[in-house]
Amino acid sequence: MTLADDLAAAGFRARAPLAVVVVPSGIALAWEGGSREVAGEPADVGRVLARLDPRWTWWSARTTAAPLVAAGLRLRASWDVGAVGRSLHGLRRDDPAAVWAAAHGLAQPPLLPAGGSDLFDLDAADGEPVRPDGQLSREWLRGAWSADLVSARRWAGCVLEVQRRQESALRDLADPRPCARRPPLAVLTALSESAAALLCVELEEHGLPFDRAVAGALLTTVVGPRPRDAVEEATQRVARDLEVQRQFPGPPVDLRSPLQVRELLLRVGLDLPDTRSWRLEPHAATSPAVGALLAWRKAERTATTYGWAWTDRHVGPDGRLRGQWRAADGASGRMTASAGLHNLPAELRSAVRAEPGSILVRADLGQVEPRVLAAVSGDPELARAAREVDMYAPVAAQLGVDRPTAKVAVLAAMYGQTSGAAGAALRDMDRAYPVAMAYLRAAEQAGRDRRDLRTYGGRLLSLSGAPAADAEPVGEHVAVPGGGGRFARNAVVQGAAAELFKAWAATVRDGLAGLGGEVVLCLHDELLLHVPLDVAEQAELLLADGLQATAHWWAAGSPVRFVAQIARGESWETAH
Repeated sequence: MTLADDLAAAGFRARAPLAVVVVPSGIALAWEGGSREVAGEPADVGRVLARLDPRWTWWSARTTAAPLVAAGLRLRASWDVGAVGRSLHGLRRDDPAAVWAAAHGLAQPPLLPAGGSDLFDLDAADGEPVRPDGQLSREWLRGAWSADLVSARRWAGCVLEVQRRQESALRDLADPRPCARRPPLAVLTALSESAAALLCVELEEHGLPFDRAVAGALLTTVVGPRPRDAVEEATQRVARDLEVQRQFPGPPVDLRSPLQVRELLLRVGLDLPDTRSWRLEPHAATSPAVGALLAWRKAERTATTYGWAWTDRHVGPDGRLRGQWRAADGASGRMTASAGLHNLPAELRSAVRAEPGSILVRADLGQVEPRVLAAVSGDPELARAAREVDMYAPVAAQLGVDRPTAKVAVLAAMYGQTSGAAGAALRDMDRAYPVAMAYLRAAEQAGRDRRDLRTYGGRLLSLSGAPAADAEPVGEHVAVPGGGGRFARNAVVQGAAAELFKAWAATVRDGLAGLGGEVVLCLHDELLLHVPLDVAEQAELLLADGLQATAHWWAAGSPVRFVAQIARGESWETAH
């Protein structure tokens, strides 16, 4: 009897949650009604399990799925209890101790101290994974579960228990969709959050195709040839500074000091309140000195953040650019990445190039946050505007203003801006779109009152324990900046937009399995695919159809239209 037959006989069914814990000697399993240890090379066991089409369930994709992905497995659906814990309970931490405690309604335990055991580790009875007070044993949290497959199986049972509790709690949440469909949106959000966590593992493993030669030519043009040592690097830096200094009369200043740069600009007759680039750009055409300063800033940023050392550190021998990905940042729930992947300068995008025989296909959600606002608020007038490809045009007609002013009005509404032209624009928004504005104000008031909120998809915005002033994240909850009101006003829109994006990304990822392609970048509202040349058109259709399929269940009952700009090219730069 095969493993598949064995599990089927024991009650496991395809697409049901299958808790997995990986140890060097095999994989431990737990499912509704049974558990098992499977000895063998984990990758080989994983390939057999993949044919059963389970819903892979684990503490974290980062710790459990990573070795399987590295071995070449393409895992389909998952439930990541760490990612779901962040969304369901508003946790800042996603370690097993925090997730277990939240699922059982227990106080959040402190992080394990660095080093060995302490006296409190003695409170677990007879080597049990759960202590008498209901918390997980610190010894198990430190790795006692990995001692053997028997222990790993008990640890898998703990994962499955958390998954059951999470899914039950999610099903109890109200479904916000006007035409609710099953399963509830909060459960679907949990699945897409889990898919995003798995996608992060794949993005880290596979990387972004990057041409070192193209990047080297660009860096040589912008910052100079590769320095031989630190002395030559410092010499190049001084030379770049002098190119700017000679454009201004008087003694040199520190170009990295905004105060000294402001004084420098006074020498050429520019008295500006600050030295931000957007404030300087209008003067570049008439002032060579300002033009030189802006060019220096671009070169300096490239040299210090995306220079030669950056490519050496983050581009592997296989020509792939890699950073560490997170499925949800602390504030908006967006996917984020290290290594500067989310702020790659435009001039370096031409170095992101498809490998021979492949092409890059890019899709960017258009005006996604205003469209999300229309959907989540249920405002019929704003939803009518969101039926158009350019929704700012009908908004402008409704407000009796030009398109740029209409765009300012919508963005000001979502971000809580009330000063200047935005104040008048907001008054017009109140008249034209009262339902959407009431939705935003209710969120803002909840933030001011320190009342917890949930996004449209069910993500908890933990505001009740937030500090009243600007602060860094504290404890296990997400800290709320700026008093909470404006944060909450924007978070209910930006957070929902992030949920829609990740659901779309999960749909596209699933469809790419049959095309031999991969998602190589998730940038805010943009997806970048790397696919074989002969399936480029199919990949474009997948992006468009995947968006419509996602919107069909995500915003069920809403007339809002979601659109994406789709293009392809040999490089990221040309796929625009």
